[in-house]
Amino acid sequence: MQCSRSDFAFAKPLRLLNAAHYRAVFDSAPVRAAQPQFLILARPNELSHPRLGLVIAKKHVRNATDRNRIKRIARETFRLRQNDLFPLDAVVLARAGAGELDNAALAKIFNKLWRKLDQRARNPQPEQPGPKRGSRGGKRPPRRKPAANKGGQTAPQESDSGGEKTP
Repeated sequence: MQCSRSDFAFAKPLRLLNAAHYRAVFDSAPVRAAQPQFLILARPNELSHPRLGLVIAKKHVRNATDRNRIKRIARETFRLRQNDLFPLDAVVLARAGAGELDNAALAKIFNKLWRKLDQRARNPQPEQPGPKRGSRGGKRPPRRKPAANKGGQTAPQESDSGGEKTP
């Protein structure tokens, strides 16, 4: 079933419906847009319309009514902008503090994120060469300092001259 993009409905073809769709976005998301409370991961799709998936974790938004409110506003802002968006599969992830925002702030943030996402999808930036995020570039972990005794002083070191301990 092909969804007409001339209307503003949020039908099944506009949703990410199964784990495989979500996994594809999580495994390869070249387009990202972020705010302190939200992250949107996206990848271009082969369809003529964008699709939306929502991951609003209980860990970050404890109250169920807040989680539902966030999902409702995310869907609504997506629904109103669907005709202008580049064909992407997008997943909205909530971060800590998202539940404290009021409806107007949520709508403002989501509209800004959709605008940013669309702009980045239409004008992709080449990836910067270099180490991956979180990578130490193949270096060894830093060396630990010697453990301290109960008195806060380090253990005496043995010298090279006959095994005598130095104070």
